[in-house]
Amino acid sequence: MECFKTMDAVASIDKAIDVLFYLHGSSSDCGVTSIARGLEIPKSSVHRLLAALVRGGLVDRTQTGQYRPGVGLLALGLGVLDREPVVEAGHRVLEEFAQRWGETLFLVAARGGDLRVLDKVEGQGFLRAAPRIGSSVPVHATAVGKLYLAFSDESVAVAMENGREAFTRATLTESMALHREIQEIRDLGVAWNREEWISGLFVVAAPIHGPGQMRAAVAMALPASRLPELGEELLATEIRLAAQQISERVSGVRRGSTAMEKHNDD
Repeated sequence: MECFKTMDAVASIDKAIDVLFYLHGSSSDCGVTSIARGLEIPKSSVHRLLAALVRGGLVDRTQTGQYRPGVGLLALGLGVLDREPVVEAGHRVLEEFAQRWGETLFLVAARGGDLRVLDKVEGQGFLRAAPRIGSSVPVHATAVGKLYLAFSDESVAVAMENGREAFTRATLTESMALHREIQEIRDLGVAWNREEWISGLFVVAAPIHGPGQMRAAVAMALPASRLPELGEELLATEIRLAAQQISERVSGVRRGSTAMEKHNDD
């Protein structure tokens, strides 16, 4: 009997998680019927799950009886970020470069086999690009994804063998073309997304290294219309500089410092 109770509890947790992700992915508030239909769960079960999530502050119920993600999720999310050394080390750098260039900067890292946005700082330009913090990004169609294919042993490399969706006409879906670009990335130390995921969006990214491995990637997203003004060489230089500064912070080493200086600082 205890075994069945445990199985029921696990199933309920799984469904509650599905509800949270459904609300997160929705562009507007949701009703019980739409959630039940979207997840193929009985309405009575959705009612019960939502009631528990509302009590926990993870879901908010509006005056019209609709549901949306609750502020409790924000608290949980911030708790996760507080434990991310890359975010702690890199946020100030993102702010500096976003202010300097007026464009959006991202920190992305491999988590659970996916590439997840860990932090994001928007500039003053018109671009307010997706993805949001916590969202996943495709591997083959993004600059950070190609960096991971070039420099990391993380499991995201399975994208080389799995089906690759063509998000735009520019998306690289052929293995040979992707392999050639990955080799170029290894030579140059930076990666580009030239409207391969979202039309009109250019992204340049560089790897953030910690002791012995690639820890994350920093990326700058900008509208394609700004590329002729700035030029790829300048953007590549700037993103390398941002990655270097974050890498030094992650490793606890100042530029030009020696091991003895680091010891003395301690």
